[in-house]
Order: sequence, then C-alpha cells, then structure tokens
Amino acid sequence: MLFKRKYLFALLAAGLICFIQPAWATAADSKDKPWKKFNVDVGYLISGLNTDLELGAKGLGVKVDVEEALGMDTTNSVFKFKGFWRFTDNLKHNLGFEYSAYRRDGNRTILEDFKIEDDQGNQITIPAGSQVSSYFDLDIYKFSYNYSFFQDDRVDLSAGLGFYWMPISIGVNSTGLISVNEDESFNAPLPTIALRADFAITPKWFLRSSMEVFYLEIQNFKGSIYQSSVALEYLPWKHVGFGVAFDTFNLNIEADGEDYPEIDFNGEINFNITGLLLYMKMFF
Repeated sequence: MLFKRKYLFALLAAGLICFIQPAWATAADSKDKPWKKFNVDVGYLISGLNTDLELGAKGLGVKVDVEEALGMDTTNSVFKFKGFWRFTDNLKHNLGFEYSAYRRDGNRTILEDFKIEDDQGNQITIPAGSQVSSYFDLDIYKFSYNYSFFQDDRVDLSAGLGFYWMPISIGVNSTGLISVNEDESFNAPLPTIALRADFAITPKWFLRSSMEVFYLEIQNFKGSIYQSSVALEYLPWKHVGFGVAFDTFNLNIEADGEDYPEIDFNGEINFNITGLLLYMKMFF
C-alpha cells in the first residue's frame, strides 16, 4: 500500500508538470512569482483512525485493534496548525512548523485476554470479561527545511528534511476479575525525507502536494513514517485564503528497550490517520 501511494503521488506530479510545462520556458523574477514569503494555516482535521497496539516484549503480548477491542473512537476531529517561512530573497529556502494533537479514550468489556507488561517487566494478563478503560494521546510536532530545486511563476518543486517530535502516552486500567492500572509515556523523535510540488493553476487557485517517508531498523528498534497531503487552495483576498486537503499519516514503532534515543518502550504501535482538512490561510 505504501509503494502504491508513492507511485500515485509521482504520477500525479508528473502529469501536472507536463500540463503546465510551457510555463517553464522563462523563469520569472522572485517579485513576480506567486509564492508567498510567509504563511500560516489554521484548520480543522476530520479524520478516521486505526490503531494496533501491543504492550510488552515482542511475542509475549497480544496485538489488538484498540478501536475494536478497547472501544476507542474510530474518528477524531482536531485543530491543526502549520507555518511556512521562505527566508531568502529568491524564495527557494524555507522553514516549516506543524502541530496537531490527538486525544482518545475508551471503555469496554473485553472479549479476549489482553496481555501487558508492568513497570517491573512482569507480564500481566487481563482476562476476557474484565471492564477496561484506556487512553491513547499523541502530539505531533514537525519541523522542516526545504529547498526549491526548480521554481518559476507556475511551478515550485522542492526537496528537504523533516523532523517529527511525538510525545505518546498510553494507559490501561481494568477492574473486575483483576485490577490493573498501567501507563506508558515516551517521546518519539523521527526524521523524514520530504518532496513537495506546488502548482499555481491561476493567480488565485493553487494545487499543493507533499510526501514524507522514513524507515529505520537498528538492533531492537524499527520505526517508519509515511505522510502525504494533496490540497486545493483559493486565495480571493490579498492576505487571506481558504483550502481543503486530503491528508494521510502512518506511524509504526516496534521497540524493546532504549536502542533508539528517547524511546524507552516495549511493544508495538501502528497508528494510521486518514482525513479531510479544512483550513484558513493567512499569507504575506
């Protein structure tokens, strides 16, 4: 699925580039380009979520779908903030920042045994029929640098590096046949490689797309990120516009200890977001 998305992104970008290729004949001065020096996007993301979770050493715990097994919501609506600054006169170098936060909890009588690991590393089995309450909190901070390797008055193609800082908190509490109250908190710092393709369809309509990937396997740690976005923007006024975007974000972490900096965690997390983002853009 990941590779299919990559190919779809590449084909979309190639098709759009061919469509507007005549505009590449002459490059415009930076003052004539439609790319803004600074912009801020504030939006509301309506997302569907799917999370698989295993707490404990690999093979000793039980991986569960938290939406189905623990009763967490399958949808989540959150505010999302994004800032973008082209800090050079030629508008080719830029810095970016994004933030969003996901807060979910669940309460359900579990239908099958659920194994977790306590603070001392002991395996605890919560038997089927127990009442279990749980929460899963994730904050996503993203910092990025991009360089536009091709830019004119219609097209801006760039590549760069991203850095995600993601505090994650997980908690499971059970009552009934056995009482358990376990919490797990850690930070996940993960870098990414990014590609962006922005197209000025008209002076007021823009199509923007981006993709970021990361994969690393080292000792007892394995981590990956895939993020993509396709957005259509309308800028009717001098400093204000609106946009709608289709976003995806996939995070996978498998860890057994502290083999990766800041991640002291035993278990596996697969966290997937697919959503529609409605936002307002302010630019200068």
